[in-house]
Amino acid sequence: MARRLIALFRAVRLALHIGYGLALAVAYPWFSLALQRRILQRWSSGLLDIFNVRIEIDDADPLRSLRHGLIVTNHISWLDVFVLNAVVPMRFVAKSEVRRWPAIGWLCARAQTLFIERGKARSAARINVQLVELLQRGGCLAIFPEGTTTDGTRVAHFHASLLQPAIDAGAQVHPVAIRYQDRNGAHSMAAAYIDDMSFGASMWNILSEPELHVRLVATPPLEASGTDRRILTNSVRHHISMALADMHAAPIMSPQLADPAHVIARMEAEQHFQSLYCVLLYPSLAHEASPHQAK
Repeated sequence: MARRLIALFRAVRLALHIGYGLALAVAYPWFSLALQRRILQRWSSGLLDIFNVRIEIDDADPLRSLRHGLIVTNHISWLDVFVLNAVVPMRFVAKSEVRRWPAIGWLCARAQTLFIERGKARSAARINVQLVELLQRGGCLAIFPEGTTTDGTRVAHFHASLLQPAIDAGAQVHPVAIRYQDRNGAHSMAAAYIDDMSFGASMWNILSEPELHVRLVATPPLEASGTDRRILTNSVRHHISMALADMHAAPIMSPQLADPAHVIARMEAEQHFQSLYCVLLYPSLAHEASPHQAK
């Protein structure tokens, strides 16, 4: 019962946060690039705060200093987009179905997401031309070459055509592995958006999860210029697969070793949101009371 009440409370906060995002999105395309990046990063961080999702990334991870190039990552959930944007604001290539998701789809479109129609060569060719132009201008872009989501235990087949723009633009490719886990480091399925699960059911699963951690590992960048796209694709997939395998092989922390201070911090953070006023101001409060920043 308590878990359901927490999920409902988070859902109210989520509705307010989406409403705030919709208001920002009206004028978003006319903001400066620097302001767009700050808004995208802070809004994504706020979303993760609501879900109590904590990002884990090493201090020396290449993703921290990344500002341009093509990010290639495995795909587990619709939440992946906001996890990555909370670390480095970027533009994504997403399936056209995302555009039709209530509210979130419109927000993604206003954030300049590039939508591709799966199975249509003309749509893929159009997106590739846009990607080349954006990469040549120093843009930071991200793709999910699996073309679908998985449970996060493996990396599926990569579609090589999605990496061709990096070759044509002579850009760097940044392999990134994503893994969702619980507070003790065990693999978690809470965020997996797979099989016939609806978007609503997926969101409710995440809202109902007491705490979720997401581990990000970026491997050294690869130079795409002058390479064959299948060789490049296999290399990127290999790097992501190895990073993911290393994360799965890492020892799981015993629950007895968990820091009790975290439980206290979380209870205090929840108390901040007992009034509408605090809910509206929660980005700054959450930053102080329940930070999800990298460890």
